[in-house]
Amino acid sequence: MPVILMILGFMCWWPLGLIILGYLIARRRYGYWEHPMFAWNGPWGGSCGTNGGSERWERKMAHAQEKMERVRSKMERFTGRGDWFGGGAGASSGNSAFDDYRTETLKRLEDEQREFKEFLGRLRFAKDRAEFEKFMTERRERPLDPGQQGGEPPAQPQS
Repeated sequence: MPVILMILGFMCWWPLGLIILGYLIARRRYGYWEHPMFAWNGPWGGSCGTNGGSERWERKMAHAQEKMERVRSKMERFTGRGDWFGGGAGASSGNSAFDDYRTETLKRLEDEQREFKEFLGRLRFAKDRAEFEKFMTERRERPLDPGQQGGEPPAQPQS
């Protein structure tokens, strides 16, 4: 509703629309400051960040990877039919310099993608290891139940 008022204010008299826009920004109701991404709550968010930022980053990266796979499959369909670059995957464009450049670029992109997937795997492994080490440390440091001292079995709850 405030955005509609701002638009009407610009249509009627531009200073009025500008005043409403300033009011919306000052009151933070325009919408951009409500998203955690703009509150510097990302994976490198400093003291304001939470562990949820890294999970959100991983979800975004996984989503980007899925999009890249879809685009790659569409491109492969084009190359198989002969609609992309004038022929199949190994077809020549008629310019040997361009063909060499295309081949090298595709190889480089595939290598970078493979390296990036390996990096993400190492990142996930490091995160899992850190969480496991934290769990084990907390488990070792928690006090024993009084019923477990002296070799007694823990007390069974009454049902």
